[in-house]
Amino acid sequence: MQYQLRLDAQQLHLNPLIGQTIRIQFLEEIRCQNCGRKTNKSFSQGYCYPCFKQLAECDICIVSPERCHHSLGTCRDPAFASNFCMKTHKIYLANSSGLKVGITRETNLPTRWLDQGAHQAMVIMSVASRYQSGLVEVAFKEHVSDRTHWQKLLKGSSDKVDLISKREQLFELTASALTNLQNTYGLQAIQFVLDAPVQQFEYPVLSYPEKVKSHNLEKQPLLEGQLLGIKGQYLILDHCVINMRKYTGYLVDFSFD
Repeated sequence: MQYQLRLDAQQLHLNPLIGQTIRIQFLEEIRCQNCGRKTNKSFSQGYCYPCFKQLAECDICIVSPERCHHSLGTCRDPAFASNFCMKTHKIYLANSSGLKVGITRETNLPTRWLDQGAHQAMVIMSVASRYQSGLVEVAFKEHVSDRTHWQKLLKGSSDKVDLISKREQLFELTASALTNLQNTYGLQAIQFVLDAPVQQFEYPVLSYPEKVKSHNLEKQPLLEGQLLGIKGQYLILDHCVINMRKYTGYLVDFSFD
């Protein structure tokens, strides 16, 4: 994998910096990634509180699609729903900190897998909307986790998994629930994907930490250390890790030797 860090309008290629000392200095300013206003605290990875409470992309159904309330007429932004939620979504199996099931928009692959630090991933179903993907995921996660354990993720690579075999087992375990969904929404809306390839990814990591310790820029504004690798949303340094996605909208000074 090749990584870049976006700083204002610049794209800094990070892979050549692995093995070097980097410094990230938080300059005590946070800006909302939507409206640009200054905020004392970031919500939902980059929003001020008013935007967090008002934007459809910050609603609970983004995290839990099965809780979509568009049909009730209470969607925060129907135009957003039309462009984001009422589009084809994929259900997938991935191996990051272990086997997990997940959902994402059709256009968001393989980015979503890389964001989670997956070493293996494969699409197993295609559905017509985000809400339907949430219903399928609810059926699947009774048998497979839907979460990535970030500390385990940063301790090394998981053992390889036979994703095709796991897919068949999952289909068998959830056959009744999936048939009910197809009967409700139609065969075209809830489709099995049997020919998707298993994709594999390698991450630029010199070494993984024995003990995973996360750095908090708000408590310690200066982060300095040797960059040992990059995986998912994390920079791995010689004494800690930092989740870069968490600090969207933070004003920082980035330098390296």
